[in-house]
Amino acid sequence: MMKAEDIMTKDVVTIRGSATVAEAVGLMKEKKLRALVVENRHENDAYGIVTETDIVYKVTAYGKDPKQVRVYEIMSKPCIVVNPDLGVEYVARLFANTGIHRAPVIQGKLLGIISITDILTKSDFVEAPKALLLEDRIQKAIEQSRAICTEQGAYSKACAAAWDEVEELQAEAAHQKAEGMVSAKVSFEEYCKENPNAPECRNYHP
Repeated sequence: MMKAEDIMTKDVVTIRGSATVAEAVGLMKEKKLRALVVENRHENDAYGIVTETDIVYKVTAYGKDPKQVRVYEIMSKPCIVVNPDLGVEYVARLFANTGIHRAPVIQGKLLGIISITDILTKSDFVEAPKALLLEDRIQKAIEQSRAICTEQGAYSKACAAAWDEVEELQAEAAHQKAEGMVSAKVSFEEYCKENPNAPECRNYHP
């Protein structure tokens, strides 16, 4: 799975919180940006973000003078940030759940910024959707589990551990699809019908 660091924009434009909104607008126009990361004041201070929406909704809509309003008055701080190791799917889910369109990528320091445009244009969700990758992993895990159980016995710890991994993958797929267990669970049900006394099947009732 691609990570945030794989598709983020590394050349981040920042602005001081004390700068005027007019300065922010000028910088946005110059750099053709829709948001600016607001610099932290010291090492332990949080980063902020100011977006075109903040400016339009909080300044323009009320007829305020952008030369008199400071960035810190309209910015979001602390803002939602993204870890560079976070998978693109989860970045997209974070954006969907919070309603934001972009976020700084931070790990100790500012590394970049990631937006919905980055997800749309730079990620591989079209070529390699997570659901298909999960289904493939589940099928391979099932085949491996059957091989282990055949070799080491249906009551072996290795067999139980192998099926635990299958169940974890199935749970992830079910959560993602929100439609119950995926078809791979049927394979587990079939296995339990064939081996009803196996440890991993004792509390399972298909």
